[in-house]
Amino acid sequence: SGQFSTAQQQQQQQHGGMPRLHSAPTLVQEQTTHLPDRASAEQLRQVAHPIQPGPDERRVRYAANQRGRATTGSIVANRAADEEMEDGRIRNREAATKIRDAWIYKQIRARQDEFTQYKQARVFFGTWNVNAKGKDEPLDSWLCSDWGPSGENAPDIVAVGLQEMVDLNAVNVAVDNKSQQRSLHWIERVRATLNSPRNSGNDPMRAYTLLSQRYLVGLMLCVFVKAPHKQRVKYVHSDAVGVGVMGMMGNKGGVSVRLQFYDSTICITNTHLAAHRENVAGRNADFANIFSKTSYDIGDEAVKEVIRSGSLSQWASGTSSVGISDHDLAFWIGDLNYRVDESIPTEKVIDLSNSNALEELRNNDQLNIERAQGRVFQGFEEGKLIFRPTYKYQPGTDLYECRPDKKLRAPAWCDRILWMAQEPDHVTQLSYERSELNVSDHKPVMGTFLVTVKDVIQSRREHVYEEVMKTLDKFENQSLPMVGLDRINLDFGEVFYDQKVTLPIQVTNTGKVVAQFRLVPKLDEVTLCKPWMTVTPAFGMLIPGEAPATLNFTISIDNATANALNTGRDILEDIVILRLENGRDYYITVKANYARSCFGMSVDELVKYAEPIRNVPLDPIQRAEIYDPSHPPAALCVPKELWRIVDAIYEKGLHERDLFTVPGLAEEVYQIRECLDTGEPFGEFRVHSMAEVLLSFLSNLASPIVPRSLFPTLEIDAQTIQSVSRRFLEELPPIHYNVFVYMISFFREALLYREANKLSAAKLARICCNCLVVGSNEINPMDETSQSIQRRAGMQLIMLHFLETNAI
Repeated sequence: SGQFSTAQQQQQQQHGGMPRLHSAPTLVQEQTTHLPDRASAEQLRQVAHPIQPGPDERRVRYAANQRGRATTGSIVANRAADEEMEDGRIRNREAATKIRDAWIYKQIRARQDEFTQYKQARVFFGTWNVNAKGKDEPLDSWLCSDWGPSGENAPDIVAVGLQEMVDLNAVNVAVDNKSQQRSLHWIERVRATLNSPRNSGNDPMRAYTLLSQRYLVGLMLCVFVKAPHKQRVKYVHSDAVGVGVMGMMGNKGGVSVRLQFYDSTICITNTHLAAHRENVAGRNADFANIFSKTSYDIGDEAVKEVIRSGSLSQWASGTSSVGISDHDLAFWIGDLNYRVDESIPTEKVIDLSNSNALEELRNNDQLNIERAQGRVFQGFEEGKLIFRPTYKYQPGTDLYECRPDKKLRAPAWCDRILWMAQEPDHVTQLSYERSELNVSDHKPVMGTFLVTVKDVIQSRREHVYEEVMKTLDKFENQSLPMVGLDRINLDFGEVFYDQKVTLPIQVTNTGKVVAQFRLVPKLDEVTLCKPWMTVTPAFGMLIPGEAPATLNFTISIDNATANALNTGRDILEDIVILRLENGRDYYITVKANYARSCFGMSVDELVKYAEPIRNVPLDPIQRAEIYDPSHPPAALCVPKELWRIVDAIYEKGLHERDLFTVPGLAEEVYQIRECLDTGEPFGEFRVHSMAEVLLSFLSNLASPIVPRSLFPTLEIDAQTIQSVSRRFLEELPPIHYNVFVYMISFFREALLYREANKLSAAKLARICCNCLVVGSNEINPMDETSQSIQRRAGMQLIMLHFLETNAI
């Protein structure tokens, strides 16, 4: 890796190997770069640390769709700012300015290679839960282990995150009276290590300067930069988010620092998430809270500069605040507290850790599982875990905590380093390892990265900017805008549950001037369209002769929409208004027919019909003509769809390995759903696809089998479990009782084949909670409280009781 060193870069400059850059004197002062050019892809592959397998793409897309479901489009400006002209035309100056800036940003970003050099920087991250310990032990083996004999591989940026630098007792959490003192102590220790004669050679150009630090009770993050780069760092800001006691205290949370390094933006976040092996949902919720609440008010000038460099599309937000995902590079470090799945006994985890048999532990690591399912750290990457679990050790030793007087805990990779990049090939991880410092019950973890940063040549950027503005000015100084739409009526025909359908409309500038358009809400409404439809982009700009813009109208039927359609509260019809700034409005009509599905319905409704649900009309009047309300047919015991899929899985064989845990094939899942809705016989489908449809059917019912009102309110133990379970069964509504008993009986049958299918009662209890109990699909993890998590854990105990006993 010496080819990327600062020393060689300076040598190249002395021999003319790299030209010095000069900006226009009237714009900025001359800037000298101290970073080497970016290496080739082949060179990067040779030094790269392996990366963990990525998440399943279908589940990531599903998670992204769920996150974006609440908003059907981006409203670029409020209708209150509309101005009606004397001739009846509508004008909105705020919208016009933002759309104009968006178009400028788009043009400059498309040409950013004309004014940007790409350089290579080395960045080091270290994270350590110090357990309120640590005094004078040397930190070199953690912070400086891969610098090389002469410091040729010393990083350009060093970021160090600590957790539990003070005891997390009630006094420290409430008063925070020791955190500042301890953070200063640790910062000085890190600074002394980085700048020691051994590591810096007393060379001022190899010394490190503290850029920023932030602490929150036991959390601390400090960021250092190497001396040659200090002048190329600006817009440094920090933030802290507490998510501990009452969802806001600092015993758990995150601290972060963001900065502009040369002309790339970097965000670094250090967190300590919820503890305890079983509390995966709490950790996921902590991540979501910290990720959404962390923000930095970097100021209008900083926003304008990065936009002008083609680096940040903040033009339509109307604010100078940015979040974690708005940066070119984002790194997330800390004690994330994810453990090895509970299905592996603690003793076995200890044995595998001691013998360095890591493959089974990696496959059952909770963070790997949750990322693969798209439930947490969406968009982030992580290097492969090739070191032994870093928790929990006997302090002062290299032995996992197994003393008889201490609580036995399964070793885990609690301490992690992840990253997210706008351009994935701009980050290469060189190393991901742990240190053997032993004063704490955690081992420190460190990772070194090669990152590609942008170095803008100011004079060239200004030249590109001037060219773009001249082109724009040429057309802005002319007359009124006109556009043509290739159609204004969209008929989607038949649409299906959980299937996306998109139809385009072409918008062409038919005039001689710039045409700015945007979607606007209907009068007295606040959204652009109904929630089952999205339209992208929600605004745009076309200059004369420019290729037509495409508006994509997408219909997607989710649970909420299916329920509204089934109950007659909504129909698939809408009108979307396209407004031409300084021009007229266009009214686009959208309609579709819903192919009715059993998914998204309630079991109480499904048991009414013996024929396929596709044949049952949505319209209540048509339905009344077929089914006489005064003489309703006899209700089924359980929905026929549920019986069909359970029977099919039983016939396919309950002995299939990893049943209910391995996803099926997307195309088969769709075909099985169609068979359930139309009554057609099943084809030769894989049992895993059938199992996924079964769990999806139960999870997506309009009303869950177990309503929230039946969640246990008191702590359950061996003495109360039987009475609580009996009372639980008695309070279930009749059809819900039938379905619950039917499914528990089926799952108990599956446990008879546990040697072949690798199922366990504990695993099936979690599956029952996810598909039969309200929570897994409709509770936002950010809204979870410790009380609700405890009640859901109690419900899991009830499920386990039914699966392991003859209570039913």
